[in-house]
Amino acid sequence: MDLKKDNWTDQYAADLSSIKEAHKRIKSVIHNTPVISSETLDGMAGRRLLFKCECFQKGGAFKFRGASNAILSLDEEQASKGVVTHSSGNHAAALSLAAQMRGIPAYIVVPSNAPKCKVKNVVRYGGEVIWCEPTFQSRQITADKVQQDTGAVLIHPYNDSRIISGQGTISLELLEQFPEIDTIIVPISGGGLISGVALAAKSINPSIRVLAAEPVGANDAALSKESGRLVTLPQTNTIADGLRAFLGDLTWPIVRDFVDAVITVEDKEIVEAMKLCYEILKVAVEPSGAIGLAAVLSDSFQKNPLWTDSKNVAIIVSGGNVDLDVLWEALSK
Repeated sequence: MDLKKDNWTDQYAADLSSIKEAHKRIKSVIHNTPVISSETLDGMAGRRLLFKCECFQKGGAFKFRGASNAILSLDEEQASKGVVTHSSGNHAAALSLAAQMRGIPAYIVVPSNAPKCKVKNVVRYGGEVIWCEPTFQSRQITADKVQQDTGAVLIHPYNDSRIISGQGTISLELLEQFPEIDTIIVPISGGGLISGVALAAKSINPSIRVLAAEPVGANDAALSKESGRLVTLPQTNTIADGLRAFLGDLTWPIVRDFVDAVITVEDKEIVEAMKLCYEILKVAVEPSGAIGLAAVLSDSFQKNPLWTDSKNVAIIVSGGNVDLDVLWEALSK
């Protein structure tokens, strides 16, 4: 694999060119989110930490990047029929907001166990909520039916080249501002975020290290990396509701080839990282957004001799949409 190659569209769902095009397309509608730091957390981690705060992105999460890229990529005929997706969280809200900005319908298939705050965001941004059973099969069947009935374009939450390219714009911003970054830690679920981030980052700097952060209770990516094949789980169990999806057939090859390792952490470590974000960074994050900090503070990272040279570590704080009831319960334990 030639890491200096600029165009991988023959092998992968996105490349540096598609990510740069996405940035041109969406930069006027997204926030170039701030990067913040803390000497206290630097001391705890034993290295410089740079937090890319996608919790301050429109819609409260990184998902707006991919969603807006997908929406703005549609031609007029496609857009007139609207878009449909299935999502329990931030992608649903992001797609609703992006569709609202373009003035087109958004049909959002939502499982019955979706976080209340994220469903409220869908409604707030004008999305039409269609409820389904809390299984992937039900989500897919319901979305397919909506697509057949309306002619809307399906925008998958992560297994879509437009989504991957949009998420990759994070790396363009990060490395332009902080070219000295040697490691990026990224939450992993379906893999859309880390696929885009890794493709862009390693195209710009082939020696950069990209690490995934994953809950122990939803560790399909770790198992996939270990076995060299795509693994799914019969069920997941984690407080990080945004990290319960499995890798897709478009994201897995990128994760396999461009992500250096997966760090798994317990839910209790995620909760402790959330507390640190509130108490020290003064930033409200959801569990998925705190997992990168949990990973860099974990023994798995701190005691790994391969990573002692990671001195300038970027952490993607992926989102800040959290149900307050869930938050108080978690933080009170």
